[in-house]
Amino acid sequence: MLQINPNLNDLVSDAAAGLASQLGVDPTITAAAPGRVNLIGEHIDYCDGFVMPFAIDRYIVIAGKANGSSEARVATALGGPIVTLDLTRPQEVAEPKWANYLRGVIRGFQDRGHHIPGFDAYILSSVPGGAGLSSSAALECATATFLEGLLDTRLDTREKALLCQKAEHDFAHVPCGIMDQFASAFGKPNRLVLIDCRSGEPELVPFENPDLTVLISNTMVHHELSDGGYASRRKHTEDGLAILGKSSWREVSAADVQANWSRLGEPVNRRSRHVVGEIARTVEAAAALARNDFEALGPLMAASHDSLRDDFEVSCKELDIMVEIARTIGRSGGVIGARMTGGGFGGSTVTLCESSKAPEIAARLAADYEKTTGIKPQIFASRPSKGAHLVD
Repeated sequence: MLQINPNLNDLVSDAAAGLASQLGVDPTITAAAPGRVNLIGEHIDYCDGFVMPFAIDRYIVIAGKANGSSEARVATALGGPIVTLDLTRPQEVAEPKWANYLRGVIRGFQDRGHHIPGFDAYILSSVPGGAGLSSSAALECATATFLEGLLDTRLDTREKALLCQKAEHDFAHVPCGIMDQFASAFGKPNRLVLIDCRSGEPELVPFENPDLTVLISNTMVHHELSDGGYASRRKHTEDGLAILGKSSWREVSAADVQANWSRLGEPVNRRSRHVVGEIARTVEAAAALARNDFEALGPLMAASHDSLRDDFEVSCKELDIMVEIARTIGRSGGVIGARMTGGGFGGSTVTLCESSKAPEIAARLAADYEKTTGIKPQIFASRPSKGAHLVD
């Protein structure tokens, strides 16, 4: 059964109510930033590749107000104690762990010479955590956008995204590429964000056909990207590039990988094959979208998932089951393509399908997945949506 996405205006109202309830003030600044899904191009944003995510209509909202002090007081809808941050000194990693995303972004502003005044804030999210939908990037971009409002300044969108990426590197210790923060910052309605991760330049790709819908299926198997699995995969890609003697993966061909298969060794050879193949698949997918050839996307999405499962080894049993159900429904049932999305080790799949059949497909995915795994999934539809912004 398809979940209804919470309306952003309702989230804004609820965040204002939470701020009043928890901290006793009414907001003067409200920022929103979306999560993201990636249609194709996985684990290559840190390999100079191309990726093609979009901002989903699930948001993290931060409502707040300057408080005239030198401290930030932050409460969340998840409960727990109010977090207090001393803004008179540069932020450092500390407890609670989740607040390090805030600390990292604040530190980015401090390093740029900004004096952050004290504020009260309340955080509310409709982005499922641990679902591979970049709730962390959404929190970072929402925080940065809130600080823009607080300081009455505006960062260049690319600079803001890179500031947020650095916050994740330094304060969450996840060596992510640029995709998640770029998708959350640059997102636009009815546009995919094709990112050249070597140049760092995003290109908005039209995705306007109302007959197409993207289903996002949260397997409810959660991942923790800071536990080493992500970092080890990134290290494998760095080792592969060094062995091949190239300065960028964009200079490596499939023939190069095959010719050096034994020298690369396991598992670096398979990691390398994934990187080269996924870069090529993403370029092909962008070209297919440009010519409105949506049928070409299905095989590319299938090959992407298989490569992530077999060569990059970041899928899991539950992701594979959800993708296989979509494949069984097939083109005759309205499914164009399906694959895992995000960092992997759990999280979500993305299924491109016919809009008219989306409710039926979602019901089948949910029923068959629960029957096979005993887990009730969370499935919702999304169109490309607006990126990080201040809410009037």
